[in-house]
Amino acid sequence: MPFSPRRFILAISSLPSQPLLYSPLFRHMPTLVAMELPSSSHRQLIYPRPYQVNIWAFSISKTTVIAQTIFLQLSLTQYSSEFQDINDNHVGIDINGLKSSQSHTAGYYNDKSGSFQNLTLMSRKKMQAWVEYDSQETRIDVTLSPIGMSKPSKPLLSYEFNLSTVLINNSMYVGFSSSTGTVRTSHYILGWSFKLNGVAPSIDLSKLPKSRFKYAELREDWEVEFGPHRFTYKDLYQATNGFKEKELLGTGGFGRVYRGVLPVSKLEVAVKKVSHESRDGTKQFIAEVVSIGQLRHRNLVQLLGYCRRKKELLLVYDYMPNGSLDKYLYSQEKPALNWTQRLNIIKGVASSLLYLHEDSEQVVIHRDVKASNVLLDSELNGRLGDFGLARLYDHGTDPQTSHVVGTMGYLSPELVRSGKATPLTDVFAFGAFILEVVCARRPIESGAQGDQIILVDLVLQHWQSGLLPDIADPRLGECYELEELEMVLKLGLLCSHPVPTARPSMRQVMQYLDGDAPLPELSTTCMSFNMLGMLQNGLDSYVMPYLTTTTSFSSILSGR
Repeated sequence: MPFSPRRFILAISSLPSQPLLYSPLFRHMPTLVAMELPSSSHRQLIYPRPYQVNIWAFSISKTTVIAQTIFLQLSLTQYSSEFQDINDNHVGIDINGLKSSQSHTAGYYNDKSGSFQNLTLMSRKKMQAWVEYDSQETRIDVTLSPIGMSKPSKPLLSYEFNLSTVLINNSMYVGFSSSTGTVRTSHYILGWSFKLNGVAPSIDLSKLPKSRFKYAELREDWEVEFGPHRFTYKDLYQATNGFKEKELLGTGGFGRVYRGVLPVSKLEVAVKKVSHESRDGTKQFIAEVVSIGQLRHRNLVQLLGYCRRKKELLLVYDYMPNGSLDKYLYSQEKPALNWTQRLNIIKGVASSLLYLHEDSEQVVIHRDVKASNVLLDSELNGRLGDFGLARLYDHGTDPQTSHVVGTMGYLSPELVRSGKATPLTDVFAFGAFILEVVCARRPIESGAQGDQIILVDLVLQHWQSGLLPDIADPRLGECYELEELEMVLKLGLLCSHPVPTARPSMRQVMQYLDGDAPLPELSTTCMSFNMLGMLQNGLDSYVMPYLTTTTSFSSILSGR
């Protein structure tokens, strides 16, 4: 959530602390700090452990109080029509109420150029302020600046008001108060210095707390537009019980995933912590995260939002109670899925890819389709998740070349060669996924002699030998329709073809799976390729001959 303060107040009064805390004037502003200071007091405080991200640092000097029935308030405020504020980013001096007697847009005057420099109160950047009263001039001066800058010589705003009538009092009360209206936020005083009848000592900025605390986050100005999709780190920390091991759902190459329950909504979520080393491309990535969060399909794991902290990016998803599909394929602790369940999962993932490629507002390339990224809901429906590698581009435009990312065995030859991800590179990965689900074997496995076994080659060999059903997971038994099983395996091979134009689109895949169109007549001759050889000896020598072969791949796909 972006920082959106409604009103932040430094209140000074000669009244006892009880009225300061509970006066009707403060009905909008619960007081955070109130303390009694003798008239000759000097006080300096630095708070070592603020509760969350640090927002403000105040140095208050030569400040005094007003009459017993008067409150002097310095407010740093966003817009409120109720109090006739000048704009949504200003500093005001309030007397006996919340309407400012004098106000000015937040900022400071540069000593060298004399020009006014804006400061954004909702930027979550640390700032410092000086509030001073000159008894001879009967003038209150307020000055604001970024943290670390010397006090500007010209104050931000001044207001003439006689405070001398209360100087005879033996004590005074100073308090800090804040209000957010309908917007939840937090305000923090990192340190402050106070003195009567003299200049308050400067605050040692090196002793102020740093942003290294339990709930500290990384935020930048440009993230404001993505605010509704951002979670606070505190909420995610509490949801996952501090990211305890007992909440760990799984670990992958791109991060660890934890189960959590959001503290307010009680919604069950999955929180993925991803390494976030560089700022380069961060804005584009967050924009894509938000865009992906707007996707809606029954076979997609809903991406709810994100949070950034230090070198971590946290992605928040709907929680899927049955976990990832790969556990049902490879773990002995999970029951074996029957054929109907597996086919339903394959169809569900195919439907989600069709939506991403053709029916969403932009083309979405998932780039990491595999069993471990397919999650199962309470009814064992397959939902495609983990959009950490996804790329988006407008329909009718060409995708941009990028770094090759993904998992070996699911990467198409042209993607490895050119670095350009397209819908057909997702189709290739989907072909590997089909074979993985039917055979319960990974696309690349290590043999007994340390050699590599490539699943697509193995399936092709069984087909050539007339033993195609034998490659299926033995746990299926004979509880399947033979023609349906063979059709799905052949479709997996067709999607895994090394030549992109030989692969079907996801719309065609759905037609084949739903029985709305017959799978083209395929022969082992036109499907002959050696994926292991491609991996071992390079791709170009294998891909190029297929581009000049006399076989018409358009005919293969059309069935003509």
